Amino acid sequence: MGDPGQSPSPWSPHGSPPTLSILTLLLLLCGHAYSQCKILRCNAEYVSSTLSLRGGGSPGALQGGGRGGGVGSSGLCRALRSYALCTRRTARTCRGDLAFHSAVHGIEDLMIQHNCSRQGPTAPPPPRGPVFPGAGPTRASGSPAPDPCDYEGRFSRLHRQPPGFLHCASFGDPHVRTFHHHFHTCRVQGAWPLLDNDFLFVQATSSPVASGANATTTRKLTIIFKNMQECIDQKVYQAEVDNLPAAFEDGSINGGDRPGGSSLSIRTANPGSHVEIRAAYIGTTIIIRQTAGQLSFSIRVAEDVARAFSAEQDLQLCVGGCPPSQRLSRSVRSRRGTITMDAARQLCKEGLPVEDAYFHSCVFDVVISGDPNFTVAAQAALEDARAFLPDLEKLHLFPSDAGVPLSSATLLAPLLSGLFVLWLCIQ
Repeated sequence: MGDPGQSPSPWSPHGSPPTLSILTLLLLLCGHAYSQCKILRCNAEYVSSTLSLRGGGSPGALQGGGRGGGVGSSGLCRALRSYALCTRRTARTCRGDLAFHSAVHGIEDLMIQHNCSRQGPTAPPPPRGPVFPGAGPTRASGSPAPDPCDYEGRFSRLHRQPPGFLHCASFGDPHVRTFHHHFHTCRVQGAWPLLDNDFLFVQATSSPVASGANATTTRKLTIIFKNMQECIDQKVYQAEVDNLPAAFEDGSINGGDRPGGSSLSIRTANPGSHVEIRAAYIGTTIIIRQTAGQLSFSIRVAEDVARAFSAEQDLQLCVGGCPPSQRLSRSVRSRRGTITMDAARQLCKEGLPVEDAYFHSCVFDVVISGDPNFTVAAQAALEDARAFLPDLEKLHLFPSDAGVPLSSATLLAPLLSGLFVLWLCIQ
């Protein structure tokens, strides 16, 4: 794998055909399908099959899984033929649906633009996805089987104890708090994976906070909830600065038509600045915020979900933190902007009285950016940590350069004695 920090964002307009985003916008504007019409499923499968063409996923998660259908226009043509086939199959129940007709016309336009033939190979359908151990209909003493799409309930019944959870966050310039309580300030320009496991993929795309600056802020977040047996269809969520939608990319707000579709949902209490995604089927809650022209990400995830990845998926900022080459040096941290260090400390002290890693991150952000509004990002990240952390004794971390990223092999050992329960083995 090359150094992803040196390549342009694969989700930028230069990395994908502009017609793809135009078609997606049309589908989002027309996203309410009739209950019998399955156009949202067609939309989701098309988005899934074109993610690798736009660089939206890791090679192992997307290309290797057979969903991308290749690269370039040949892969796009396969995806479009599959999309057209899906719309034909649901045409009878979608006659009066505007989203359906928008999709049909969009497909026709794209096939003409890319010289796609009507006949030819199609992109394979997305796989049904992995399943957790013990998710089948096992019964004890005649009691009903645990709901396979209720992770916490199923785990508690099978193991007679509540599950363990981990917390990760990325905010500000950006600062990354890993699952293992390491705290890094990173440059990570371009697209980098925060998570890449068997159930979930999260990618952050960052750009410099100012012209010529080494510090960066997250401008785009892409989250993929992978197919999960009877629980959900694959769903993609994408947020950008000034565009924080309260729906998945196909226009839906839940996990689709499968029996456990309601186990994945989106809600927003503050449209445009705060979105929460709950994935009960994998014991996961995600919060995305926009503050001061940047996006922040915070997650509470079940331990065995967080560790369900292979060696090919080892680059994850939430697992190992920022690679050493991407961590900002002390010389960069000491640079001064339009706001003095003393003024920044005073601004941050108002909302962050404890001089922990969040406080120092706040001071760094305000000094580098020259924007007092960056205090809000650190305060919100601390509040999310307070809500998400299983052990509040770890809430306040204090800055140190001694944190060392853990590899996937190290992840198999007990972490921080007394903090986590033993990892569950998923085969």
